[in-house]
Amino acid sequence: MLNNVVLVGRLTDNPKIVKTESNNTVASVVVAVQRTFKNADGVYETDFIKCILWNNMAFNTAEYCRKGDIVGIKGQLQINKSKVEVIADKITFLTTKKK
Repeated sequence: MLNNVVLVGRLTDNPKIVKTESNNTVASVVVAVQRTFKNADGVYETDFIKCILWNNMAFNTAEYCRKGDIVGIKGQLQINKSKVEVIADKITFLTTKKK
């Protein structure tokens, strides 16, 4: 079986990192991904997908990315209490502005 997802979209907010009780670093970001087809009104709809980044990925994303930057994320879907999230394996910064 395979659980794999690839997203390319814009960050909806600046990434913020948090330390867990076990001293890991985690960041939660929302990626706005435009659909590839138009709806009945001729408009492209957008999906907002929550992505979880751990340790170095979280730190580097918070350091180099800002709201509106385009990122590519590869990871797995996870269902958590009827909410769908992506647990990231890899993130690629496609446009960035270092702080």
